[in-house]
Amino acid sequence: MPAHEKENIYKEQSYPQQGKDFSEPSRFSLSFFITFFVCLITWLVFSGKFDLFHISLGIISSAIVGFVSGDLLLSFPKTAKTSHQLFRLIKYLPWLSYQILLASIHVMYLVYHPKMMDLIDPAIIRFDSRLKSELAHYVFANSITLTPGTITIHVSIYGNYAVHAIDKPSAESLPGEMEERIAKIFGD
Repeated sequence: MPAHEKENIYKEQSYPQQGKDFSEPSRFSLSFFITFFVCLITWLVFSGKFDLFHISLGIISSAIVGFVSGDLLLSFPKTAKTSHQLFRLIKYLPWLSYQILLASIHVMYLVYHPKMMDLIDPAIIRFDSRLKSELAHYVFANSITLTPGTITIHVSIYGNYAVHAIDKPSAESLPGEMEERIAKIFGD
């Protein structure tokens, strides 16, 4: 085969684009700026230091996080779907807070009970989740961990979970209603 024909073959091939897609700068910049400002406000609130050194560290760190992971927080696949998911997620937070309160009371009961050593029966619970999206798995695993008495110790990409529970009543509710609510949020 002549050399000029080989060049044409290579020029005609298209390779998938690796990394971030910068073809829509408005979406990228919006994701970056929202992530940047959320991180910066969080930095300022939790650091409590307002001198030039700490504020500049916060700006640099927030810019790096915004650039590297801005599309993870806000990917904008479909605007209407995303806004509905955000609304359902906001409705989920009070229910999660209530579950955290109930679990806190249960753990407090275990800790202060005179027969604490008889009541605490730690176990690792394994189950498969029906959730499909990565973000749904992320929210579910963190919701489990936020609830006192349970800690998510492993999540596979296939939805296999391993959760450490302090006792049997803490483990009985898994995956349960929490998974159902998260499935409704993300349409899984």
